[in-house]
Amino acid sequence: MVIRVKTTRRKVFEHEAPARVVAVLGGQLSEEGRWLDAHMDGVLARFLKKSKFSGKFGEYAVYATDELQIVLFSFGKRRGHTLEQVRQAGVKLIEIAARLPSRDIALENFLADRFGKKETSYSLAEGLLLGAYSFDKYKSRAESKRRNFVIAQGFGPAVDKARTVAEGVYFARDLVNEPPNVLTPVELARRAEALAAEAGLEINVFGPDKIAELGMGAYLAVARGSDNEPRFIELVYRPEEAASGHLALVGKGLTFDTGGYSLKPTNSMTTMKGDMSGAAAVLGAMKVIAALKPPVEVRAYVAAAENMISGRAYRVDDVLTAYNGKTIEVLNTDAEGRLTLADALAYASAQKPVALVELSTLTGSCVVALGRMVAGLFSEEETLARGVARAAEEAGEKVWQMPMEPAYRRHLQSKVADLKNVGSREGGAIQAALFLAEFADAPFVHLDIAGPAFVENAEDNPHGPAGGTGFGVRTLVRWIERQS
Repeated sequence: MVIRVKTTRRKVFEHEAPARVVAVLGGQLSEEGRWLDAHMDGVLARFLKKSKFSGKFGEYAVYATDELQIVLFSFGKRRGHTLEQVRQAGVKLIEIAARLPSRDIALENFLADRFGKKETSYSLAEGLLLGAYSFDKYKSRAESKRRNFVIAQGFGPAVDKARTVAEGVYFARDLVNEPPNVLTPVELARRAEALAAEAGLEINVFGPDKIAELGMGAYLAVARGSDNEPRFIELVYRPEEAASGHLALVGKGLTFDTGGYSLKPTNSMTTMKGDMSGAAAVLGAMKVIAALKPPVEVRAYVAAAENMISGRAYRVDDVLTAYNGKTIEVLNTDAEGRLTLADALAYASAQKPVALVELSTLTGSCVVALGRMVAGLFSEEETLARGVARAAEEAGEKVWQMPMEPAYRRHLQSKVADLKNVGSREGGAIQAALFLAEFADAPFVHLDIAGPAFVENAEDNPHGPAGGTGFGVRTLVRWIERQS
């Protein structure tokens, strides 16, 4: 659905839109709803009383005439609401709007009396925009429904910001949803270059010769099996006034992952175009950062590659040397993401960031532990971890802090190298995080987004359709804003 979101100073009852939405709280009309009802001779209250309305969050009823549709949208109980509910209401309203005949819809600025017009305008607009996303680039017949939403008594600058952030999420989702024959490492680098040119970011892109010269032996080994060359991407945002330090973002950039010689079964390979979701989140966040212009320098790094099979592909029992000089014994070629990230993290650390946040679709173990809607957060820096977790909560992206159990490091000990790239089956997500920490020489947070980055059922994405979710973009933006 193509939508437009704007604000008006008028109340819902004063607007001329043929479709209007007001809230129901605890089974009763909101103040905006009562104003509208008063101008409709009490018909809404009577309709609500007669309707089979249980009052659960997200439930709705439509009072319709030939010229008017009034949507009564339930927020459940009268108390205990959150801004995330406002955001999810926006997502739900996209679904509802598709069933309404009217293109123009006036919305109550839900819960503005509790959270303020600025915050509710932002959350509602963000929900509408995220919920309206679709990826129909390769469909011969794409939907062309259009809807115009007006938030009554809304705060315009907040809606503008929500639009900017949503554009970053859209950018990330588009990257994840592209088929792997289109989005190769080279194409990902091209899109990063186009983003840099449009947004005014600095960019460096390294090919295989430069990657080898830098000593990124782990990354290069993973990339070696594919005919599509790797590309290492470095993006830099510099504020107008020089900053004393910088923040670093690292995203896993496997544009397709067969598992290499530790070959995945077909059912496990069908979503592997999304194995670059961490990279997509980092690039989407950089798009937003360039537009919002926070007073802090941010650098982003992506080691883009494919993990394929050929006579050149790396093997089990190979020993690789990473950028920081540490050696790695390969025991599973399907644990390739941590090898590319080892070099990306070591390279980013060498630039001496104040803090480093990395996102990756790293382990199935994390999906088993936390499911499809929650990412795992790993860090040995408690203050940094709390800051990222708080940013995620405010952004409406669910994370859960997992332990960095130091005793589990013994599972990564190798007899022939400094480390093994896999340990024991139990606690796999923790061991993967401990492996990455060996290459991050800076205050470091690892987000394992294997669950929420790509979902096959829309029920697992509270902020949009199935497919790439763009998970992490909003968390990174909110965290960076807080560091400002």
